[in-house]
Amino acid sequence: MTDQILKTPVEYLKGVGSQRAEILRKDLGIFTYADLLCYYPFRYIDRTRFYKINELDPELPAIQIIGRVISKEIIGEKHTKRLVARFKDDTGIMELVWFQSIRWMERMVEAGSAYIVFGKPVLFNGHFSISHPEIELYKPGNTNKGNISLQPVYSSTEKLKQFSLDTKGIQRIQATLIDQVIREVEETIPQYILEKNKLIGRARALYNIHFPDNNEALKAARQRLKFEELFFIQLKLLRSKMYRTQKFKGSVFGNVGHYFNTFYNERLPFELTNAQKRVIKEIRQDTQRGIQMNRLVQGDVGSGKTVVALMIMLLAIDNGFQACLMAPTEILAQQHYLSIKSLLGDDFVNIEVLTGSTKKKARRTLHERLENGELQILVGTHALIEDVVQFKNLGLVVIDEQHRFGVEQRAKLWRKNIIPPHVLVMTATPIPRTLAMTLYGDLDISAINELPAGRKPIRTVHMYHSQRQQMFSFMRDEISKGRQIYIVYPLIKESEKLDLLYLEAGIEAISDVFPMPQYQISIVHGKLNSKDKASEMQRFVRGETQIMVATTVIEVGVNVPNASVMIIENAERFGLSQLHQLRGRVGRGAEQSFCILMSGNKLSTDARKRLDTMVRTNDGFEIAEIDLQLRGPGNIEGTQQSGVLDLKLADLALDQNILIEARQTVIQLLDEDPELKSGSNLLLRQYFNKKTPGISWDKIS
Repeated sequence: MTDQILKTPVEYLKGVGSQRAEILRKDLGIFTYADLLCYYPFRYIDRTRFYKINELDPELPAIQIIGRVISKEIIGEKHTKRLVARFKDDTGIMELVWFQSIRWMERMVEAGSAYIVFGKPVLFNGHFSISHPEIELYKPGNTNKGNISLQPVYSSTEKLKQFSLDTKGIQRIQATLIDQVIREVEETIPQYILEKNKLIGRARALYNIHFPDNNEALKAARQRLKFEELFFIQLKLLRSKMYRTQKFKGSVFGNVGHYFNTFYNERLPFELTNAQKRVIKEIRQDTQRGIQMNRLVQGDVGSGKTVVALMIMLLAIDNGFQACLMAPTEILAQQHYLSIKSLLGDDFVNIEVLTGSTKKKARRTLHERLENGELQILVGTHALIEDVVQFKNLGLVVIDEQHRFGVEQRAKLWRKNIIPPHVLVMTATPIPRTLAMTLYGDLDISAINELPAGRKPIRTVHMYHSQRQQMFSFMRDEISKGRQIYIVYPLIKESEKLDLLYLEAGIEAISDVFPMPQYQISIVHGKLNSKDKASEMQRFVRGETQIMVATTVIEVGVNVPNASVMIIENAERFGLSQLHQLRGRVGRGAEQSFCILMSGNKLSTDARKRLDTMVRTNDGFEIAEIDLQLRGPGNIEGTQQSGVLDLKLADLALDQNILIEARQTVIQLLDEDPELKSGSNLLLRQYFNKKTPGISWDKIS
């Protein structure tokens, strides 16, 4: 499509005007012709099929029927007044009902005439009816009157409907736009790629996504436009990766020396799993190539990512570099610091922690030791990216749960050395393959998909509120064995809208059943200040309290091997990924651990599937795939911040094959013509530069 037509403000389209344009901008983000053309229907109504009255089902969406009006009457008074027409075909009788425009509809609808009726069937007291149906005279042999095909349905809003921009209104302006511009639509993908992937042209796809002639045409249009979305995402990601490897040299960690070998042979308290060894080998290969490493390590809670990161930090130190680990919260930063310190001992490596709570005097000393190279490992929060924090020779940056940090925050760490440090990203949220290829397609990805030896799988059970006494009895048994218990609530205070067992009421109930001084309870939630939160957590860590009652603040950052039970109240209110993260707080010791999911009896289909999944499996990667199917990629943690998933049609849960095709096509394309300078590939280069303002093909970062 020519640039000029693409950029035309939507108010200049016939049938729109300034008022409608303003509401389209505000409610739908539609500013230009291009925005409107890419505002796709979210479903289609099949106007090719005619139902009989005896085939109706209340579960059906809008349907159409041919029949005859046999009678009509206005019944009721004032607010209950309505027009009711009895409508008959050769299989039965139903009612057509109008509550508005009654007098006008009474004149329009004639008893004895045949009509095509379209609307949503509703069953009431054993009889079907359609309220406010679309209705048109039926003329035998002319069933194409009106829009009897796959009819597009567009999302609208109450405000839009006030300006007659309901689905029908949007259909009308789309039809006007397509008539005006469809012949101007330019191709964005070279013909040889279209032919190889059996895809139709862009103009034909845009026409058929809005007004398909049949299901085959719609399918071909969706396939083409989904491929295009995913193709250009992959082109940007893989070009970025290629550009970075060309531009950024990386330090070579060629020496496996004293620190790495001593720790591995003498201080490592357990045998590494095969998965950990494989990932360490992959990272070792990255750090010997002379280009900057950018690798994502994903694995379940407790799979041993921190030990892998520590061993690479020791490798950096062996080669004369410093390392840092950035965590999203003070709690998690402290947890990492204590965990690494306990593994290394006091006299092996110089390591410190830096957070917002670090005192001014301690900071000054820390900065000096960091700049002169005495400090070898620094663990901290985003305090690490402050300009005042200067390293002598930073060689490795480890980022934990990177989706909690913005791109610019991460980039500030890279700039703290002349040669950009190697980057190792860790996440305890297993990421579905398709999402990883889309969010992190520019990173190399490793998976630690094996738990350390001796760890017993956590047993998960689903219990209802009516089984609470049974749960209390189980808690007493575990506490009598010297174990500790988490109880997690979704809310802090009672909500009028949500009938949940809120935290404050929960504390009261638990205190009655487990009274002091025999039992001690820690209470942690997001409204506590950092000092009180840390104090309560430390009491639990030291074993001074047997029960921790908390909100999801304990999702990350607590490692208590003696805690053997995780109870999640109103578990149906939590997402699958969050349930899995919470469960990962237990099962860290040698004893059998348990997760109890408490819920009410009324569960939605999705909620029941989440709870059933948790009971059935401990596999974080399987859980992540199901979570993607249930929630969609837009709701998965980190996807919004990435800015990548601006998908209008493609669905990562359903379109894995299209994504893989698109990625493989891009890989082959860049392998054969990395600069996109040959023949029809120039088209891609030009479109890429147009599509991504401010980023040219030569300078993508």
